[in-house]
Amino acid sequence: MITNIEWTGDSLKIIDQTELPGQLKLIELNDSGQLHEAIQKLRIRGAPALGVAAAFGLFLGLKNKKPPTREAFLTEADTIASYLSSARPTAVNLQWALQEILDRLSEFEGEPADLLQQVLEQAKNLQNDDKLRCQKISQNGSELVEKGMTILTHCNTGALATAGMGTALGIIFAAAEQGKKIKVLVDETRPLLQGARLTMWELDQQKIPATLIWDNMAAFAMQRKMIDMVLVGADRITAIGDVANKIGTYNLAVLAHYHQLPFYVAAPLSSFDYSLMSGDQIPIEERDPQEITRIWNRLDISVPQAKVWNPAFDVTPAKFISGIITEEGIIFPPFEKSIKQLNYPKFHNQEELNL
Repeated sequence: MITNIEWTGDSLKIIDQTELPGQLKLIELNDSGQLHEAIQKLRIRGAPALGVAAAFGLFLGLKNKKPPTREAFLTEADTIASYLSSARPTAVNLQWALQEILDRLSEFEGEPADLLQQVLEQAKNLQNDDKLRCQKISQNGSELVEKGMTILTHCNTGALATAGMGTALGIIFAAAEQGKKIKVLVDETRPLLQGARLTMWELDQQKIPATLIWDNMAAFAMQRKMIDMVLVGADRITAIGDVANKIGTYNLAVLAHYHQLPFYVAAPLSSFDYSLMSGDQIPIEERDPQEITRIWNRLDISVPQAKVWNPAFDVTPAKFISGIITEEGIIFPPFEKSIKQLNYPKFHNQEELNL
C-alpha cells in the first residue's frame, strides 16, 4: 500500500497527485504557505488526508514563525489554522483536525517550545489515528461485499485520499484481500478525472480488475445489470445524513435508487458535521472555470467566452443512502437517530493507539 503523507522530521513529504498517473512524484513542503497552495492545486486531496496534512502544516507554520510567548503562540496558531482552513471549504475534516489541535493547545500548559512540540505530537497521532480508522472502515464495509460483485465507485477514496488504506476504496481492497474476486467500475469523475487518473492507478497497483467508464455511462451500466453496488466516500455528512461528496455523486444515488441498487457511503466520524441539520447548509466550493473549459489544463474544448459553473461537490439527500460505513460500524436509516448514537470524533492519543 502506498504512503501518501510522510513526515521527514523537518518537512512534510507528499505525492503530487497532479502528476499521476504519468509519474510518481514526491514533493517536500516546508511551510504552511506551500501546503495551502498544494491543497488548492489538488496536489494533495481527499477529506481525511487534508486533515492530517493540515495538522503538520500548522506545525510548520508555527515552527517558522516562532511566537515568543504562550499568548502570542496561541494567537498565531489560530491565524495559521484559519488560513489553512480557507484552502478548501467543503471537506470538514480539514477544519475538524485543526480545531481539535487548537482545543488541546488551549488546555496544555507550557512555554512556546513545549506547545510547538505538542502540535507535532498531535499531528503524528492524527496520522496514526486515520490509519486505524481506515482499517476499521475497510473491515466493516467488506462485510457488505459478496463474492463476485461488481462495484461502481466515484472519484478517489483510497490511500491517496487518506493517511491509511482508504475509505470506500479501502473496502474494495479489503474485500479483494479476502478473496471475494470482485470487479470495479470506475467513474472517470469529470472535470479533474480523479477516477481515471487516481483510482484506476491505485487499483492497478493492487492488481484488482477494474474498468473505466465515462460518468454518463453509469445509468446504462445499471440498466444492463452490470453493477451490484455503488460505494462512495464523503467530504461532509450532516446530522441527518445528507452527504456532500465529489460532484456527480448525487446523480449516482438517484440512479441507484431507481434501479434498486444499494448505495453506500464510507467515511470516518471526522467527516460528520453535527452543527448542520441539512445538506443545504453545506458550503460548496466552486473552482476555476478552466477546469471545465480545458481538459486537465492542456486542451481547450470550448469557446473562450464560455460562461461556466464549476461546483466541486454536490449533496446527496439521506433518503437515497442505504447506509453509512464508519469506523464504529455501519449505520442505517433513519440517520437522524443512528447518527446521534455515534461518538464525537476525538482522535486517539498515542497510548490508545498502541493498545
